[in-house]
Amino acid sequence: MTRFTELPTAPILVGLMSGTSLDGISAAAVRFHVDGVRPRAELLAFRSTEYTPAQRARLADALRGATPDEYTRLDFALGSWLGEAAVGVIAEAGLARDEVTAIASHGHTVWHAAPEGTWQFGQPAVIAERTGIPVIADFRVRDVAAGGQGAPLVSLADALLFAHDTEWIALQNIGGIGNVTVVPPGGSELQAVRACDTGPGMCVIDGIVRASFPGVPFDRDGVIARRGSAVPEVVDALLAHPYFAAPPPKSTGRELFTSEYIADVMARVRAARPGATAADCVATAVLLTARAIALTFERFLPEPVTTLVCSGGGARNPVVLEQIAAALPAIQVERFDTRYFDGEAKEAVAFALLGLRFLQGEPGNVVRVTGARGPRVLGSWTPGA
Repeated sequence: MTRFTELPTAPILVGLMSGTSLDGISAAAVRFHVDGVRPRAELLAFRSTEYTPAQRARLADALRGATPDEYTRLDFALGSWLGEAAVGVIAEAGLARDEVTAIASHGHTVWHAAPEGTWQFGQPAVIAERTGIPVIADFRVRDVAAGGQGAPLVSLADALLFAHDTEWIALQNIGGIGNVTVVPPGGSELQAVRACDTGPGMCVIDGIVRASFPGVPFDRDGVIARRGSAVPEVVDALLAHPYFAAPPPKSTGRELFTSEYIADVMARVRAARPGATAADCVATAVLLTARAIALTFERFLPEPVTTLVCSGGGARNPVVLEQIAAALPAIQVERFDTRYFDGEAKEAVAFALLGLRFLQGEPGNVVRVTGARGPRVLGSWTPGA
């Protein structure tokens, strides 16, 4: 199998994603039907593998700054973890490895400083050695090299795979960082697609939970947030940060929403409300996420959106969805699962599509979204066995 040639009629790709929420690895086995104007994605299997506390701690430490020795070892270790996730989802789909055309791995973002640079690791050569399957990786780098933000890259999949036939819809991912894509009816008019990172998704919420409740990785079902009461004036102050006023194209990540930022949010809540509880801090972070999303629509996304379809870990938190719905009363808010498939699989499927575009020699970026100088084929190629 060589890239751009000998592509099967209905190629099968495995998409791998490790997100900024640090919760684990998403792996999706996808069969693409490419006989029409827009491809169709058939999800054959999906697996989510949670990071162990030790793995999560290593990744979190890397985001704060590690030694060259640790970065080198972790790059290879993550490649091994990604390879194991790929093997698992291939087995779950009942596929032989030679039925898989390629693995498309996003890896894990260590640092994102677009347009000056971006860094994802999870060594693709290790994935190829573990599986024997060709690997496409480093999707963000080419867009950033072309002057773009390198994000959001899921916008192409949002338009080609999930557009409504007659309505404008928006697809909101609520991972560690939030990102939204506004998609016109039919989805094929890519020049009409609008998208950007909205700001924090779950990273501030999860950070407060982990700092306040040792051993608790996240607020399952919003139980903690529901016990608390948000401090709106703190959210007002946080939304005064220049990022929220900057027009698209724009992207952000944990280089802004750091552990120091999370500690500052907690300190602001307690200063504004003496006696505030950890639950009040969590509730305030939920309101921050919801209002950041609403502010993005108010300032930058004037299209006639009727429905906001939410995916990612935050979509499983009912308090987060309730707050988003309250902040956007004119828009119907619903979960991705109700329209398509497991929302946790969405980003892995999106990177599988980017892998397909690489094999076809087609651009993977939406220029209006990322701000790159032009359309670019995204990714780098590592042969399999």
